[in-house]
Amino acid sequence: MLVFYFLFLFGINNQAPAPEKANVLLLSDQHAERDLGSCTAVTALLHYFLLATFTWNTIYATQIFLLVLCPFQQYGRRFTIAALVTGWGLPAIIVAVSLGTTYRPHQPMGYRQEEFCWLASLDGEKKFDLKKPMLWGFLLPVALMLLYNYVILVYFTVMTCRTDPNLKSTNPRSSMKKLMSSFSLSVILGLSWILGYLLLIDTKGYNRVLSIVFCLLTATQGLQIFILFTVRTSVFMKKMAELLTSIPAPKVTLHQERYSS
Repeated sequence: MLVFYFLFLFGINNQAPAPEKANVLLLSDQHAERDLGSCTAVTALLHYFLLATFTWNTIYATQIFLLVLCPFQQYGRRFTIAALVTGWGLPAIIVAVSLGTTYRPHQPMGYRQEEFCWLASLDGEKKFDLKKPMLWGFLLPVALMLLYNYVILVYFTVMTCRTDPNLKSTNPRSSMKKLMSSFSLSVILGLSWILGYLLLIDTKGYNRVLSIVFCLLTATQGLQIFILFTVRTSVFMKKMAELLTSIPAPKVTLHQERYSS
C-alpha cells in the first residue's frame, strides 16, 4: 500500500516529452512513436502493488475464517508458504498476462492510458471498452476479492454476535467491542473500495459526495489500521503511559509575600 501511494504521487503523471512547436507533416496519419517505457513501467508497478494489496487483504480474510472455524487448529509453515506464493505470485500473473496480451512497444495504449500512467479503459471513441485491461485485469479480480472479503466479514460478524442463551455477559461494553471488531475487520479488508464501484454508476448528484467519501476512506486506510490495531491495544497504551511519565515536568518556584497596612 505504501509503495502504491508513493508511485501514485510521484509517477502517475505521464512524463512524455512535450510536442514540438513546429507543425511537422508526418509520413503517415497513423504514425505512432515508440514507447519510452517509463510510463508503462509505472503503470505495471501500480497495477501490481494495488493487486498485491487486495490479495493480501483476501489472505488475511482467509486466515480470520480459518481461526473462527477452527480456533485450535495450527496451520503453521504450509499456510505461510501458500500465503507468500499467492500474495506475491497471483498479482504478478495477472500483470504479466495483461502486459503480454495488450502491450506493444509501438502501440502502448493497448495497456495504459496516454494522459496519465494507469490502465487503459476507453476505446478510440472514449467509451468503456470491455477488451481493455482495466476491466478483466483489475476491476474484475478486485471485485471478486472484495466480494469474498465481504462474505468473510458477514460470517465473522454473525459468529461473534452469536451468544449462548445459557451465558449472560455482565460487561456492558461487550456489544461495542463486537461492533468495533467487525468495523476494524472491514477496514483492514479494504471494503471501503466498494464505494469505488458505486462511482462507476452515474448517480449525478451523489457522485461528488461518494467521490469525497471514497477519497477520505481510502487515503486514510493506513492511518485507520494504525489506530484500530495499534493505538487501541493495551500494550501501546501502557508504553505511551510509561513514556509520558518519564518526561520530567517543569519545576515552578512558588513565592509568598505578606503585606500589612
